[in-house]
Amino acid sequence: MQKKRTSLKRLPAWKALGEHSKEIRKLHLRELFASDSTRGEKLAAEGAGLFLDYSKNRVTDTTLKLLLQVAEECDLRGRIDAMFRGEKINTTEKRAVLHVALRAPKNATILLDGKNVVAAVHDVLDKMATFSNRIRSGEWVGHTSKRIRNIINIGIGGSDLGPVMAYEALRHYTDRSLTFCFVSNIDGTDFVEATRDLDPAETLFIVSSKTFTTLETMTNAQTARDWLLKGLGGDKAAVARHFVAVSTNSQKVSAFGIDTDNMFGFWDWVGGRYSMDSAIGLSTMLAIGPDNFRSMLDGFHQMDEHFRTAPFEQNLPILLGLLTVWYTDFFDAQTVAVLPYEQYLKRFPAYLQQLTMESNGKHVTLDGKQVNYDTGPIFWGEPGTNGQHSFYQLIHQGTRLIPCDFIAFGHALAPLGRHHDMLLSNVFAQAEALAFGKTAEEVRAEGTRKGLVPHRVFEGNRPSNVILADRLTPEALGKLVALYEHSVFTQGTIWNINSFDQWGVELGKALAQRIIPELEAPSEPELKHDSSTNNLIRRYRQMKLQS
Repeated sequence: MQKKRTSLKRLPAWKALGEHSKEIRKLHLRELFASDSTRGEKLAAEGAGLFLDYSKNRVTDTTLKLLLQVAEECDLRGRIDAMFRGEKINTTEKRAVLHVALRAPKNATILLDGKNVVAAVHDVLDKMATFSNRIRSGEWVGHTSKRIRNIINIGIGGSDLGPVMAYEALRHYTDRSLTFCFVSNIDGTDFVEATRDLDPAETLFIVSSKTFTTLETMTNAQTARDWLLKGLGGDKAAVARHFVAVSTNSQKVSAFGIDTDNMFGFWDWVGGRYSMDSAIGLSTMLAIGPDNFRSMLDGFHQMDEHFRTAPFEQNLPILLGLLTVWYTDFFDAQTVAVLPYEQYLKRFPAYLQQLTMESNGKHVTLDGKQVNYDTGPIFWGEPGTNGQHSFYQLIHQGTRLIPCDFIAFGHALAPLGRHHDMLLSNVFAQAEALAFGKTAEEVRAEGTRKGLVPHRVFEGNRPSNVILADRLTPEALGKLVALYEHSVFTQGTIWNINSFDQWGVELGKALAQRIIPELEAPSEPELKHDSSTNNLIRRYRQMKLQS
């Protein structure tokens, strides 16, 4: 059960942090490093094969002590244990939060209402593996006996962002004889471009919707069904050979024409943004194979165990989470930049946007009271040196404080001459430049003319973390995703919010359902929106008439 908690701002450690932050604001990272020659080694931690250098943050030993004290006063340990025990910590939906069970080993025990859920998880994994092997080997053929060569995942939100990110991140390990596409947007362009030049006889669709009622997903699925039948002569029996479902609604799956033997289930204790390692990851398993998929799950599990057991002061997700709270609530930082120096991770920042912002973009506490502090910063980013020639200018010399997470790997998956050394040199140089900057004296010493000096000064004191792993393997990807999952959990616990519901996505969707018939009616219906929305609907209806 959720314990009644003292208001965050009334906690002794939180109050102490407020006073302490006034002192820290006056300190520069140049001073902090100058006063401790071992800072770079001391403020680092390692867990589950990931190395975190957090020394370039605007913190002292006192800061870290107080942040850890806040975690204790917020009962972070109790919340972690409650999640792993299967307690229904998603209080608004009365659900457990057990994505950790998706990657637990077969011999593990994780109870929900007295029943071990791990066996059911592995039953689905085994079913996914059997199906994946049939597709990858060519044993499974389409309606005309052609081999399947194109896989299209139809989903949205967590049913799309996770699979897309994982496919791009692990493309090095994919079967290149198969083509993978992902359709999520209800904009028809998304579907048209995904299927352009594809042979329906060689195409398999994965429809990912827990309820099989999601508006965008089912609209795209019906369009896919029509496209397939048109290309295969209209024989409805073809649907069963070219569609599978990731869902729990067998009745609607069957009505669509999909054989329920080819339906892969998951559970209401898996949130969409935490589901890429469930059956939602079927496209990932098809791409990289069951063995690599299980390796990814093992990476997740290793980070789960690190989070569950490591002391807080050495716990990577907890340290990242507490630092995010520190900058959000005491430095008015509005965003966090995630900067992977690995091209395969180009969709990782977009994936994190849903994970972090849908989880912690909340304005009330667990007991429904309005928060009086900031929650949920904006996450964003781009891969590698691309960003350096785009938005780094603002990070270095702008007026906003933007904490940065740099992610890099010791070995390249595509080694090419000096490229990787040059790439990693940029990681280390950017973190150094952000921290220490360049003073006016240093600029003048370079012979810079007087009028140009202010323009070439870098204030520095811009915080960053550097996260290093050996190479981007499926296992490493699992560790990285779990690292941020548990960092989000840590933040949500401190802010006393529910990181596992998402009521904020509902209102716009409900209003859209009301507007659709108003756009499609033969004659203009009575419009009862505000004057702006009414006017936009009329304008669009006029546009349709002019087409």
